[in-house]
Amino acid sequence: MLARLQQFTTLSLLAIALAWGAWFGSDGRWGWAIGGALLVLFGYALFLALEFALLARVRGSDPAPRASFAQLLRAWWGEVVSAPLVFCWRQPFRSHAEPDHLPAGAQGRLGVVLVHGFVCNRGFWNPWLRRFREADVPFVAVNLEPVFGRIGDYVGIVDAAVARVREATGRAPLVVAHSMGGLAVRAWLSRCATTDAVEHVVTIGSPHHGTWLARFGHTPNGRQMRRANDWLARLQEREAARSAGAPPYARFTCFYSHCDNIVFPPSTATLPGADNRHVPGSAHVHLAAQPEVFEAVWSRLAAAQC
Repeated sequence: MLARLQQFTTLSLLAIALAWGAWFGSDGRWGWAIGGALLVLFGYALFLALEFALLARVRGSDPAPRASFAQLLRAWWGEVVSAPLVFCWRQPFRSHAEPDHLPAGAQGRLGVVLVHGFVCNRGFWNPWLRRFREADVPFVAVNLEPVFGRIGDYVGIVDAAVARVREATGRAPLVVAHSMGGLAVRAWLSRCATTDAVEHVVTIGSPHHGTWLARFGHTPNGRQMRRANDWLARLQEREAARSAGAPPYARFTCFYSHCDNIVFPPSTATLPGADNRHVPGSAHVHLAAQPEVFEAVWSRLAAAQC
């Protein structure tokens, strides 16, 4: 569903830009033709700039390091480059380019389950999946649907993916989640009967304590990512009850950034007692492409094979 929606959006924007350019170009008004077409195609960069301005304005007394203007500018540019690759190419047209990989002889190996975020699909992970396949790492990447459903709707999808990897490898998987995917994984874990359901969880820019920007979200899952909402409070209560006094987030590594233009203030992407790792100067989508994030996952996989 999401792939078709993003295909329609991408092709529509290209058609509008071409039509605008042809209309004004035919009259020789090349300034209007080129300027209008560029605005249609790259207007999203202005919207991203607004998000960064909001990030800088509302951070308050957040304990994360304050981003400099140069860091914000670099992060904005990284997101300007990353966003169309993800939302106009990988997700709409390449979401099945890297199918799940559960090779024969995977028993005893550490597998990976990858969970994307809001308004995304499994195509988000294509660069990761390609590297995993080349190294013969078992993996399953999910599609969270309905796209605008409740986060609790995704529990069964995560559970099924974990079961597939566990059946193929005979061991609990490493789970990697971006953005809202981290909340879906936590919702699933809070309902697991056992405490050994995962080897480890890595979250990347996940709104563990909600995000200021979600006040503008009106879908069910968007409202569940608002700051200090009842759904998050109930999730934390279930996690505390399930842990029975043990640190509930000891198996979590949380990557976050002071330049995250979607999940802010920055420390909302951290969890108490987790291995919280700050990545300077990286925006929300681009955060998953940072070398230190992938290397943290890769090092766990390498260590598990020794």
